[in-house]
Amino acid sequence: MNIFEAEKKIVEEFEMFDDWMDKYNYIIELGKSLPEIDDKYKTDQYLISGCQSRVWLFAEYKDGKVFYSADSDAIITKGIANLLIRVLTEQTPSDIIESKLEYLDKVGIKEHLSPTRSNGLLSMIKQMKMYAYAFQLKNK
Repeated sequence: MNIFEAEKKIVEEFEMFDDWMDKYNYIIELGKSLPEIDDKYKTDQYLISGCQSRVWLFAEYKDGKVFYSADSDAIITKGIANLLIRVLTEQTPSDIIESKLEYLDKVGIKEHLSPTRSNGLLSMIKQMKMYAYAFQLKNK
């Protein structure tokens, strides 16, 4: 599944909900279903700065694609990380770097987050793209 298809699927999932509280609860459920990150990556080296809660992000490069895993001490943040990972994992570095992630606006996430959570979202996106950029440079 490419980035566009993954984004479209998420937008369709969020269209099932009429109000923001239902969407918020769905994000919490996504947080509960985020695959566990290996404990060896829950260190300061993988901690994302700029987030209100503690968020660890790990990326690896296999067969020309980037694979992400993450965890957080806040369930809503885990849900947001899950939404990002579902779109960006198993994609090429160049596709990740070029992605606009417009689905975040379409589902209303950005407008319903507190300023500190919005900063955290941007920090997660930035770190994911930085990993992709590093892999792209390393594997030219």
